[in-house]
Amino acid sequence: MNLISKLREEESFRTLCLTAISGIVLAISFFDLLPWLPFDAAWIAIVISGIPIVYGAVKGVVMEYDVTADLLVAIALVAAVAIGEYFVAGEVAFIMQLGKVLEDVTAERSHRSLQALIKLTPQKARVRTAGVETEVLAKEVKRGDVVIVRPGEAIPVDGVIVRGSTSVNQAVMTGESVPVDRNEGDGVYQGTLNQQGAVEIRATSVGDDSSLRKMIRLVEEAEKNKAPIVRIADRWARVLVPVALGCALVIWFVTGDVGRAVTALVVFCPCSLILATPTAMMATIGNATRKGILIKSGAAVEAISKVDTFVIDKTGTLTCGVLQVAEIEMLDPGMDRTSFVRLIASAEMNSEHPLGKAIVAYGKAMGISVETPESFEMHAGKGVTATVAGRKVSIGEKVVGQAILDGNPHAAKAIDRMQKGGKTALPVALDGEIIGIVAIADTLRKEAKGAVAGLKEIGMSRVVMLTGDNQAVADSIGREAGVTDVYASQLPEDKVNAIKSLLKDGHKVAMLGDGVNDAPALATASVGVVMGAIGSDVSMEAADIALMSDDVGKLPFLVKICRKARSRIVFNIVVSMFINFGAIVFAAYGFLNPVTAAIVHNCGSVFVVVNSAMLLTYDG
Repeated sequence: MNLISKLREEESFRTLCLTAISGIVLAISFFDLLPWLPFDAAWIAIVISGIPIVYGAVKGVVMEYDVTADLLVAIALVAAVAIGEYFVAGEVAFIMQLGKVLEDVTAERSHRSLQALIKLTPQKARVRTAGVETEVLAKEVKRGDVVIVRPGEAIPVDGVIVRGSTSVNQAVMTGESVPVDRNEGDGVYQGTLNQQGAVEIRATSVGDDSSLRKMIRLVEEAEKNKAPIVRIADRWARVLVPVALGCALVIWFVTGDVGRAVTALVVFCPCSLILATPTAMMATIGNATRKGILIKSGAAVEAISKVDTFVIDKTGTLTCGVLQVAEIEMLDPGMDRTSFVRLIASAEMNSEHPLGKAIVAYGKAMGISVETPESFEMHAGKGVTATVAGRKVSIGEKVVGQAILDGNPHAAKAIDRMQKGGKTALPVALDGEIIGIVAIADTLRKEAKGAVAGLKEIGMSRVVMLTGDNQAVADSIGREAGVTDVYASQLPEDKVNAIKSLLKDGHKVAMLGDGVNDAPALATASVGVVMGAIGSDVSMEAADIALMSDDVGKLPFLVKICRKARSRIVFNIVVSMFINFGAIVFAAYGFLNPVTAAIVHNCGSVFVVVNSAMLLTYDG
């Protein structure tokens, strides 16, 4: 990658030098600053900037049988030389070089994000093996190794903290400006910065499998790929070339002035049209990357700008994808909430079930110290029983027993209410007396409601939620998120069929997902968006766009900037054509000569590039 970057820099520097030289010699020619020269100084610009254009155009026609926009530029350049307008010929070549420089500047601003990611990739890691710390190359760390990271150091691998706590700056991965606290059991990403305490991390993803390397690969893909619309000038060239030649011949025939004909060819050069799309695409991708949104290609920009329907998977996208204690209903007035949580967390301490783990995690989050139960028994599909401090604790409807529940009408009503709300209700009994109910649920992401509202505000005709969960859970999450179009009990093939149905109805569909089971749906949709930080390798490959943070709130901005890019491309093209056709009329009537025509043409190209570059600062 360093070699590619070096070659890129050398190419940009060479283009800049040739442009600067062309500009200087054209100034010398225009103001006749070196009258003693045996030739017009503009010839230098023609040779160093114009010959490559002519060669490329001729090669395209002769060897590839392809008529490109460069052919029209080459014709104008040759025609200007033929009538002795050397300055004009040199300026046409200079305009093309200047446009390339401006395009490179725009591209370089976008490319900086990739370079920053590469520079952030840690080169070394401190591994603890058998109590001994050894410094090795980061790429040599193996999955399962324990890595020590001290304050101020970059984290060398994706992993889970097994000892210690700290604050981590995750801006490179998620775009978050505020550092986040990370404790034992929390995941961390390669390239993020450990700001406070020393921590030990067990490596889970290393080398090319790390999140940072995935990001780098995605950005590389985004730089390599171009949308079909990028080559619109070349597609139009088959029309533009004969039209331009026809206009020039008509003007020459009617006026008898070959200078006016050449002027028409000069103003008809599609330089601004050539630059209209790639500059806008690169600026859009660069801006989105800085905000933690990786767009693989210009084609994805174009696709999502046309989307009218957003399909969103529930688990891990609209919701956190992790079971949490959502509600506690106390039924024993003699027990406080803290004592209740300590009791159930202690009872579930040895549980391997996700519901039990959620209860234990809740207790830890409250800072409650739990005690090891004297006995513990898990009843598959029913619940658990444990002895804590000499007292029998039963958790789960079937373990507590229907007789105990029937003896407390308030408990039955609470359980029914929780279940209708899409939660898993776990009654808790102490020594045969019911004392409370704990509800477990996959909670809605804090940004989800705003994201759905934002999508609707920008004119999304439908926002659809797909989930494999039952209808009660799906409806509950849908109501909370503001989604009314809910499909429950969806297998992977059902999700694909749902998207196919929407496509068949004429909708342009974007799909947001995160897991392996979402990959087929992501690939089926008009454009696939994946929750990149948690997304699987398969779904990352199937998607066109990745949200590197788990922030679904960025979806409205993603759609808006892509729509803005598309409208700006159309505007650039319209302005370019307006300038070209307007200038032809002026050229026909003699209001423009070849020199002034070149200046007008130059202004159009500069306008287009500057207008596209403004997308780099677009903030929605």
